[in-house]
Amino acid sequence: MDIKKIEQMGMEQGFSHVVLLDCDTIELKPEVRQMCAADTCHKYDKCWSCPPGCGSLEECEAKVRQYKYGIIVQTVGELEDAFDGEGMMETEARHKEYFVEFEKKLREIYPDMLAIGAGCCTKCKVCTYPDAPCRFPKQAFSSMEAYGMLVTQVCQANELQYYYGDCTIAYTSCYLLE
Repeated sequence: MDIKKIEQMGMEQGFSHVVLLDCDTIELKPEVRQMCAADTCHKYDKCWSCPPGCGSLEECEAKVRQYKYGIIVQTVGELEDAFDGEGMMETEARHKEYFVEFEKKLREIYPDMLAIGAGCCTKCKVCTYPDAPCRFPKQAFSSMEAYGMLVTQVCQANELQYYYGDCTIAYTSCYLLE
């Protein structure tokens, strides 16, 4: 894996940060999954990309352990103040756009990679869950939290900042490559 080339590609895509991810540092935590079950985002048990549709913690662990290395990508946005919801949504939308476009580019090099995003999959307006299989299983993605990852811990274990100060927000995703 040519991390320098991938870093450059990611920065050209628009991400603020791109760093090597050692998959051995990924810990899937039941307590993160319990936060999903609290359903504060209103997606729990409503789509294939979120629990329980994305699989049990053990099934997610089995997928993650197929990989040794990947990358973490991050988009950091500036906010007018701590209540700048519009700025948060704009940064999230930018990050998701970068994530989807970069996934297409990486898939050409790593056809069997596992893309894990920020927030739930937005490929379809209405998910087929639970009545029919996912329409786009190769393009759908789960969030790091859906997999049970505590994003701050994954960043810290791979020497990437998570907090950039007051009036900033960071959206973080990863691609498990090999």
